[in-house]
Amino acid sequence: MKKIIVTVVLILISNTFFAQSVFDKYEGQESISSIIVNKKMFQMMSSVKVDANDKETQQYLNLLKKLDVLKVFTTANTKAATDMKLTADMYWKVAGMSEIKNSSDYGKNLRIWIKSGETEGQIKEILMYNENANNVNQTVLMNLTGNFNLNEISVLIDKMKIPGGNELKKATKGK
Repeated sequence: MKKIIVTVVLILISNTFFAQSVFDKYEGQESISSIIVNKKMFQMMSSVKVDANDKETQQYLNLLKKLDVLKVFTTANTKAATDMKLTADMYWKVAGMSEIKNSSDYGKNLRIWIKSGETEGQIKEILMYNENANNVNQTVLMNLTGNFNLNEISVLIDKMKIPGGNELKKATKGK
């Protein structure tokens, strides 16, 4: 019995340290472009010195300190886009996320889910699936984790020029 308990504990610990995201399978695929920014990079970016009077940049740097991982995957490949959609649909349910936006407009499909943080207005994770983004045949899947406020996202989108970010920015205004 002791061996079983030790084995289970070791498996859980190793999964915690070496956990991979369900979205990692899209990295390095020929038909999918990816942007991955990890916590270390966010920390390095947030340590840049700026003029104290530049409030917008200061707000951006403060947000960067709150972020853990940003993953953005884009494709024009129909098969890859279908797989991305299936993965997003499966993931948000398993991760306990809530849908905040689901719209379809002239062939553009946008879905956004969030996982709430510990306090009101705080977000631990946001997932966006945007089909036919930017009025081109492009699908965008974005996953952002950290501990941030939904209203802060617009600053990140403006500064990092995230693909499909304009739709996310519009969808999160006033939420």
